[in-house]
Amino acid sequence: MPHDPRKQDRLQRSIANPALASLLLAFVLGASSIADSEARDKSSVTSKPIAAEASPRGERTTKDIKYGDWRKLCFKAGGAKTLCRTTITGTFETGQMAVRVDLVEREGDRTARLQLFVPVGMYLQIPAKLTVDHGPPYSIPYSWCLANACIAADVADPRMIKELEAGHTLELVVVDSSLLSLKTVLPLTQFADVHQSAPAPTLEQDIDE
Repeated sequence: MPHDPRKQDRLQRSIANPALASLLLAFVLGASSIADSEARDKSSVTSKPIAAEASPRGERTTKDIKYGDWRKLCFKAGGAKTLCRTTITGTFETGQMAVRVDLVEREGDRTARLQLFVPVGMYLQIPAKLTVDHGPPYSIPYSWCLANACIAADVADPRMIKELEAGHTLELVVVDSSLLSLKTVLPLTQFADVHQSAPAPTLEQDIDE
């Protein structure tokens, strides 16, 4: 490319201007800083293990859990739609709640919600897994924790509900904070009859607005 003395002269005058030179220097340093930051971010993404990919390193024996019967409870607050919960609870020998499984359905809604209550101390990055008989497992992510329990919840599609109604056992597997998996098996033999039956009782509550 031929040498253009006029361009070189304009460049020299620009560099001689202290304010413009500072601006150019700041731009170059800023671009370099951004590039370095992006490089560090990419490095951290590729080198840092993803928590969701962690896997259990063993199993821990669960204490004896005694399950009650499936029950269907419905609630109607003021003029709101009726909310029904088909539920079962398992307790330890001490009487403390160990597991609770709820199928929550609202009158007029096409979708239902399955939620699990388990003791605190679970590894929340690994979802709970539910398996009906020997079918494929369902992954139920954790939503929030209370003082004495953590809740995992997700949409229960019609296929899952049909499997629950036709199933015999429901296997629940969770992973604790030590990355040890815990397994328990819930009965399903009563689920279909209770789920399809009328609730007992329906609780009504007026809400003052």
